Amino acid sequence: MSPDAVSHLVATRPPRSAAQAGHVVFDAREHGLRGDGITNDQPALAELVARLGAGYAADGIGRVIYCPPGNYAIRDAGTVWRSGVSLIGAGRGVTRFLLSNVGNRANPVPLAFFTTVEHGAGRDNHIADCTFANFEIDGSAVALADYHYLAKGLGLQYVLRGCFRDLYIHHTVATGLGCDFLQDTVIDAVVAIGCGREDNGVQWGGAGIGVGIGGWGPVERLTITNCTTVANGTNGIFLELQKPYWQPPTGIRITGCHSEGNRFGISDWGADGLVVSNCTLVGNLEAGFDISAQGTVGVAGRGGILADCLIDGNVHDGIRIGNTPGPYVVRGNRISRNGRHGYRQDELGRGYRAAAHALVVESNDIWGNGLDGILIERAVTDGAVVGNRIRDNGVQCAPAAAGSGETVSYTATTVTDTAAYWEPDGHRGKLLEVQGHDMAVVVGNTATELRLAPVGADALVAFTGPVPAPGTPYRLPAAPPVRAGLAITAPVHAATVRDNRMWDSRQPKTQTHGIWIGERGSCVACRVENNDLADNAVAATWFQTPPVGGNWSGNHDESHQG
Repeated sequence: MSPDAVSHLVATRPPRSAAQAGHVVFDAREHGLRGDGITNDQPALAELVARLGAGYAADGIGRVIYCPPGNYAIRDAGTVWRSGVSLIGAGRGVTRFLLSNVGNRANPVPLAFFTTVEHGAGRDNHIADCTFANFEIDGSAVALADYHYLAKGLGLQYVLRGCFRDLYIHHTVATGLGCDFLQDTVIDAVVAIGCGREDNGVQWGGAGIGVGIGGWGPVERLTITNCTTVANGTNGIFLELQKPYWQPPTGIRITGCHSEGNRFGISDWGADGLVVSNCTLVGNLEAGFDISAQGTVGVAGRGGILADCLIDGNVHDGIRIGNTPGPYVVRGNRISRNGRHGYRQDELGRGYRAAAHALVVESNDIWGNGLDGILIERAVTDGAVVGNRIRDNGVQCAPAAAGSGETVSYTATTVTDTAAYWEPDGHRGKLLEVQGHDMAVVVGNTATELRLAPVGADALVAFTGPVPAPGTPYRLPAAPPVRAGLAITAPVHAATVRDNRMWDSRQPKTQTHGIWIGERGSCVACRVENNDLADNAVAATWFQTPPVGGNWSGNHDESHQG
């Protein structure tokens, strides 16, 4: 890519004169950067950014640093970024920034940063009109004695009219692209792999793409699109309100993204009206989509829409919602083959404790999940479960099992017992206990082999210690006796459950009931109408706590066990 081509990638203000137009794009090789993988290019980059930023401040004309193909070593310090300065490479894997801190192990070394704590960033002191595009950031050589949330690829705060496009960011200590308070900004076609590699699961950040929100006020116009996030320490993508007293902002969209093998695929930790659509959330270690108060200030998202996504094969739950006041709409998704529940309303972390209001689960295809299709175990008021196909769930149906001795062998991610004869995937989602080792989660099984989830994102093993020796005893628990299409184990008031089909079409059937109200659940003043509950393994319904009031009518096969 030539400098002339680069100029078309950046939307800048029209130059004031033809003479000025010739000084918009600056070839990094002509301004002190070597790109040889040996020379430390950070000082030259920092000097160039400062000089071009001063030029933008003087005349309002954006500048572009074009980095031709090469390996640009960035050692021992990050570069403080300036408004009006864009960084453009020749492509992923072609222009590469190699971060390291061998000369200063205490320094987290992001490629570019500008923050509130270090630089006084704020609404009146922000970064404007910057594009970062067409390059790779490799953070694998940064090593810290203690985790530091600034050990990112990019770490900018208070960005106006920013653009992050066609980037490959991988193996950073903390979040790959960790930029906060993004107004009128686009994150497009960013690939983040193996970021947050030193996050222990409870640290700040550690995601592929992490965006702090709320700093610009009630509206933050941000679009995240066409991004791929794989095997990152916490989230593939997360949004997190940064102050508990800030208003959760609207205006944020995530569309067409792929999140796989992270702890969570996409998390909403404090937005209002987040729109997530047409995303693929697969194989994440806890949940594909997470709405909760697990962020730093304990505020969950609310008012959002999750639509037209594929949410499949996540190790625990497909969708997990907790501590939101509501509302939220989950519509038109395929929610399938997750290890435990397809959709789970739960108590997660700090935050809102009262009943969630106006949660809507509509027109989803929910099938093949390990336990219940939908589990409500936190109080809900005025919710709606409408027009869903909830089928063939309860796959985790196998009885307890144990083994040891000469028929048992182990690899880093499997257990084989040649004496076993297990129902295929009948142990999906169970905790495997191996004598003398930590527990592991089963993601699937054949008649004789268990496949285990990795111990963490980007890990290659299921055990924290050595692989168990051949013959080591193992044990698997029994399946829970009830695995329903819709399970209610918390107070539900004034809900609408209408026009759903809940059944099991397989042999043997594993979805035990269409609707189950457990001993700790209740259904008061609900409208349960026109549902097809036939063809479940045990019965259409089971009311351990009988419903009170409301209207139950027009349901096909209302037989139940009392």
